[in-house]
This record gives sequence, C-alpha cells and structure tokens, in this order.
Amino acid sequence: MRDNLAVDDKDLKFKYLKLMSNQYKTISEASTEIINLEAILNLPKGTEHFLSDIHGEHEPFIHVLKNGSGVVRRKIDELFTNTMRDSEKRSLATLVYYPFSKMEMIKKTEANMEDFYRISIYRLVELCKYCSSKYTRSKVRKLLPKDYAYVIEELMHEHRKSEHKEEYYISLVESIIRLGQSEDFIGALAKVIQKLVVDRLHIVGDIYDRGPRPDLIIERLMGHHSVDIQWGNHDILWMGAAAGEKTCIANALRISSRYDNLDIIEDIYGINLLPLASFAINTYRNDPCSEFQPKVDRDNTNMREISMIAKIHKAISVIQFKLEGAIINRRPEYEMSHRLLLDKVDYDKGTIVIKGKTYPLKDTNFPTIDPKDPYKLTEEEGEIIDKLVDAFMSSDKLQKHVNFLFSKGSIYLKYNGNLLIHGGLPLNDDGSFMSMELKGQRYSGKALLDKMESLVREAYYEEDEEKRSYGLDMFWYLWTGKCSSLFGKDDMTTYERYFIEDKATHKENKNPYFNLREDMTILKKIFDEFDMDFEEDHIINGHVPVKYKKGESPVKAQGKVLVIDGGFSKAYQSKTGMAGYTLIYNSRTLQLVAHEPFTSKEDAVKNERDIISSTVLVEHKAKRRMIKDTNDGRQLLEMVEDLKDLLAAYRSGLIKEK
Repeated sequence: MRDNLAVDDKDLKFKYLKLMSNQYKTISEASTEIINLEAILNLPKGTEHFLSDIHGEHEPFIHVLKNGSGVVRRKIDELFTNTMRDSEKRSLATLVYYPFSKMEMIKKTEANMEDFYRISIYRLVELCKYCSSKYTRSKVRKLLPKDYAYVIEELMHEHRKSEHKEEYYISLVESIIRLGQSEDFIGALAKVIQKLVVDRLHIVGDIYDRGPRPDLIIERLMGHHSVDIQWGNHDILWMGAAAGEKTCIANALRISSRYDNLDIIEDIYGINLLPLASFAINTYRNDPCSEFQPKVDRDNTNMREISMIAKIHKAISVIQFKLEGAIINRRPEYEMSHRLLLDKVDYDKGTIVIKGKTYPLKDTNFPTIDPKDPYKLTEEEGEIIDKLVDAFMSSDKLQKHVNFLFSKGSIYLKYNGNLLIHGGLPLNDDGSFMSMELKGQRYSGKALLDKMESLVREAYYEEDEEKRSYGLDMFWYLWTGKCSSLFGKDDMTTYERYFIEDKATHKENKNPYFNLREDMTILKKIFDEFDMDFEEDHIINGHVPVKYKKGESPVKAQGKVLVIDGGFSKAYQSKTGMAGYTLIYNSRTLQLVAHEPFTSKEDAVKNERDIISSTVLVEHKAKRRMIKDTNDGRQLLEMVEDLKDLLAAYRSGLIKEK
C-alpha cells in the first residue's frame, strides 16, 4: 500500500481494501479488473448532448432527443455513404426516430412487408454495430432491452466471413420474421441506436413553464440511461412549490394562468383549483381583468373560459404580491425592500410612487387589499393558499418529478472540462463576485452557489419546520433574487408590467456577468474559482435567448463560453428567429447545432421531415479525448490505484485470498 498515509488513513484504507476483497477475491480477479479498467481508459470518450430552456415543449424536445441533434443521421451518412440513396437514408433515420409510426405508414403501400422487415433489421444491426464501436461489450450489453438482448448481441458480433455460423445468423433473422416479432425487434433496435449515439445527456435548466407538457419531458428523462440537470429558475420555482413554499406556488399558478396552461396543474398533477376559481369569480365578478388576459389562441378558446382564467390570473397575482412582501420583510438579508410596492399605492387616487415618481395604475380594482395593511391576506385568501400548499405537497406525480430533479440535478455541474450553469455566476460591476449573507455568514462565488443548494435541499428533505423555513424562502430567492445564478437580473418587475403603462418601469437589468463574460481577465477569475483549465475548458449557459435573427452569436469569449438558449419555447421564437441551440461534444469536436421550428411528429413520419438544423464547429481537437481525460476516467484511475493496493496487500499476506 502507499506509504504516505497517516495512521488513521491507513486504518480506513485497510478497512476499504477488506471490503474490496469481497468483490475481488483473488490476485487473479483483481489483476483481471485492472487490465479491464486500464483498457477502458484508452477508449474515446462518449458523445455528450446538451439542451437547455425546453419550457414544456415536449414534442420538439423528444424529437431532438431521438435524433441526437442530427448525430443519428450523420452516423447513417457515414456508414452507408455509397450504398444507399439519400431517400433511403431519410427513411432509415425516420425509422430510428419513430419505428412503430413509420412501419404503420409503410404497411399501407408496401406489398411485401417481410422484405421490408428483413432489409431494415440488417441495416439497423449494422448501424448498431457502427454506433457501438467505441464502447466495451459490457457497456453495450447494459443498454440492450432484456427481451432481445441475446439476439441483438449475437447479430452485432456476427462474423460475416465465417462459413461456420452463416446459417445460424440467417436463421435468427428469419425466426424473428416468422414468429411475428419483426416490429417489436425493429423498435428495440431503434431504441438501442438512440442510446448509443449519446452517452450522456445534460439539461442546462428550465424544463418548466410556458409550454404545455413539462411532465412528459421529465417522464422521458426519468427513462434516460444517463442524464444530469442543472436547475433553471423556472425549475426551482416548481421545486419550491412542491416543497410547499407559498410564493412559489402563487408564481407557478400565475405563470400557468398567463400562458393558459392550468391543465398541467389540474389534469396532470391533480391539484384542485376549484376553491381558487370560485374565489376569483366571486371577487372579480364585474371586473374585466383586462391586464390579466391569458396568452391564448382566441379562435380556439371559449371566451367564457378566457374570462375565468383572467380572473384566476388576477386573484393569484394579488396573493403573490402579498406573500412576497412577507418574505421581503422577514429576510432583510435579501436586500429587496425596494420591491415592497403595495404600500406605495394611493388606493383612492389609483397611483403608485416608485423611486420618487408617481405613475397612474392601469387597474385600480383591489377589493382584497387593505390600504392600512396591504400585505395581509384576507381570511379567504389565507384558506385558499393553505389548501393549495396541501394539494401541491400531496401530488404524488409532482413529488415524483421533483424528487427526480433533486436526485439528478444541481445548481451547477463541472463535467469533462465544462462548467454547466443555467444563468451565470453573479458579479458586481467591477467583475468581483457578488456576496450575500446567509444565516449570519457571507458567501460569494462558488461557495454561495453551494450554500444556496444546500439550503433548498434541506428545505425539501428536512421534516422539522423550523429547519425547513429558511430554505423554503431560498427557493423563492433563487427564482427572483439578484444574487441568484439562476435568475441573473437585479429585479423581476412583475407588478410594474401588470399595472404601469410606462415601459421604463418594466426594465430588468441583467447581471454584469452577461457582459463581463467576454472579458478574458474576469473570465479567468471565474475559471480559477471553479478550478478549471482556462486554455481547454468551457462555460455552458442557457437562460438568455440568443437573438439569432439579429445576428447575435451563441459563441462568446473566443469560444470559452457557449450559450445554448435559442428558443425551444414557442413564446421566444419570434424574438430569436429559430427554435433552439443544442450542443454536441464528442471525442474530437464541440459542435453547436441551430434548429428550425419543429412541425409535428406526423409530418416527421409521413414526409420524413427531420428538424432542419445547421451545425457550427466550435472546436476541433487534434488529439482525441479519451475516457482517461474525463470525470468518469478519473474515478476509474482511482479504482485502478485501489486495486493495485489490494494486489500488494494480497501479495504481502496482509489480506488473504478467498
């Protein structure tokens, strides 16, 4: 064993080696594992796929997941360069993306489906072999579906030149066809290919809000073989709501009302909104709620329903402003007293004073606000929010989804030379790290992010209410606070946007980070803070949509910072002029992929219309990056060293072989 260990460390090391000896019982077993691991370390690193700001747009998200941002088609092009027409390649790619839908369509025109099945199986097996070429057999085996693992593995390792087993391989395929298993088998092969082309999926924040089905996105991610999530501000909002934080619940409801997306709350998560709806209709019966009209397609929505949603929207917004005032008052360390606006309103005149200037209000009907105590909830409002807290915390599906976000997620992640963080690192104007006092101690930089994450985890998992309370407020702060790496602005001017016409009051200033990340001196300080290599590594952000149609580039700071929010959400596409950036990082290159809007699954299947994408090469490595250069590789290297220590212990007699 290594000689430079302290006495206590040696005791711990010995206990650890004793435990290892239960798995590797002999010198031979330990030696075999060392040989295996050292070989794996010299394989190329797997392909990583980065997406951000999906915002509930499940259909384009699932399509991009299936096509690996174009990687599947590139693999088909490489493998079948001179043996297939372009139309055949398109058809094969569509079969990989939507195998069952594609086969149903082909049945309508194909006279001999057995031939189709036969040709498709052979082509998909070849594609499987090609996509798996940089993985060990053991790793590929783990990705195979249980029902067909044996058959797929046999076909993938077929020796075509061997006359001894030629009939055996032919028989495997013919038996699949004869037994009526062709479609299931083709579906299984398609799933394997989708898994093989992407080794690791990174979601750089904002699964929730705006789009219709964030739940389907999370369900899909829960079934993914390898994924991590960096929380976005919209994710942390829903996580706070699931934890029972009242202001997060109010904000989540307000946004869902604004985008006519209350179905996600009622139908998907089973949260009863009837008490809120009844209250809103009764309270604002004669109020048109003009400033709270939802963003809907009015040609396809009942006007009575629109009116009801607008009333819910206004009712929950007023509750939200009251609840936020309570947090601001009890957490002076948040330095948000300037956001206390309800007490700045002259309710008789219908005006508000902000920064010494008086503005008329667009809406002056506030039947639930007591001018003498504007932040106090009425008895009915209090009862409604308490019922909503119980409902959010009792939703099994929501709790399952938020548990997943906690288990696979974090505020930031440093992985394989990339710092993944949804917004950015909060900076002051001079480039220094913003600091904040939490529980009597000041934090900044990486330590601030770590502390914030620790607090919200404690709030979600801790049962003691006193211990939970501080972290519950932190959920809301991460949604809207100036030191939040997820939010990235100095203010969230929600009240002003609803009630004040003057757009000057709507302005939300971005944190200096978004300009200063182009400054190499300041950027190097950030890299040093996270112990990163300034010459080789990158920062990957989402959060702020890149306005592609105005010529803005997602590549910042000479390629050291990459921004991949290009507008997955339809709500942003008029501003960005596209439908999202994604990022592909394989063993040689870093590639940004710009996507055009997705039409529909039906269009993709019928017309074999993939998302039109353009790829920009950000970086090409002359030397291929191997597994030993990755996070996983470093863990394997440590394992090799431990196994060598176990070998030494066996050989010295310190531990006996079993």
